[in-house]
Amino acid sequence: MYNHHYSILRINKNGDPVMVFDPETADIGPRQLRAVTTLADFGSFVAAATQLNISQPALTRTIQQVEATLGLALFTRSTRRVALTAAGREFVPVAERLLADLAFGIRNMQELAGRQRGQLVIASLMSIAYTVLPSVIATYRQRHPAVQIQLRENVQTQVQEDVRTGIADLGIGDVSALHESVHGECLRTEQFHVVMPRNHPNASRKTLGMAALRDETIISLPSDAGVRRIIDSAAQAAGVSVAYDLTVNQFATLYRFIREGLGIAIVPAAAAPDDDDPMLVSAPLVAPRITRDLGLLTRHDRTLSPAALGFTELLRREFKTA
Repeated sequence: MYNHHYSILRINKNGDPVMVFDPETADIGPRQLRAVTTLADFGSFVAAATQLNISQPALTRTIQQVEATLGLALFTRSTRRVALTAAGREFVPVAERLLADLAFGIRNMQELAGRQRGQLVIASLMSIAYTVLPSVIATYRQRHPAVQIQLRENVQTQVQEDVRTGIADLGIGDVSALHESVHGECLRTEQFHVVMPRNHPNASRKTLGMAALRDETIISLPSDAGVRRIIDSAAQAAGVSVAYDLTVNQFATLYRFIREGLGIAIVPAAAAPDDDDPMLVSAPLVAPRITRDLGLLTRHDRTLSPAALGFTELLRREFKTA
């Protein structure tokens, strides 16, 4: 009845037949495996055919083809019920595992394809955009050259708004005091520094207190910047009145002003100049010590795309090693 050219039979210790078939010659694919597992679940050709959205004769032929390939009957038929044979009880778990492995593999390939192409919109604080992100994006582009990246540099309020409204796939900013729809994952806590020219009277100081800035001209970012609000809060707590005589929109402009001797600035550590900068020097601000929690901003109800997930992996690694 069955073509035993495709299989070898052995008998287990219970006297039941056990199949051993050659995968090189066994012509059984996902459609056939799904037919077997569905029939085993429903125990009825009518119900299984309905579930698979095929005709009952088509299902019958598929099961017969599988049984012929294996050289074993997987089901016993009666007028009311379809039941598994001993061989069927052994084969069904194998079929389920093969289908699950195939689905897992396809899902992984789809995610890989998603990381390799598409578009990624990132909203970021300016201090992170020009210090941390260049190296992260360079590595990401090497791995996923087909992904188009749009970087939206802005102040904290706008970064959060871009994430909240869905304009950006993810944000990088201060994770404190967020809108209820935005989730924050802290990746690093950073301290604020005072930046000044190397010829400034306080340039040799290892640290600076807020009181030492009373008579200084402070160059600042706009009033809606998160950095500005953090500084104002700390100054108020220290009883120091800070006068912002010069306000700019970009860190590049801010540093140009300092180099020209127009004033000093208070900036987060990520934006502080390098130690070997020939014209600028920085010192941690103490009394009070000012910090902020930096990290990822995402929407609570939005699942990150594969492209975004690949980027967040690199970003977490960068913050961890910095």
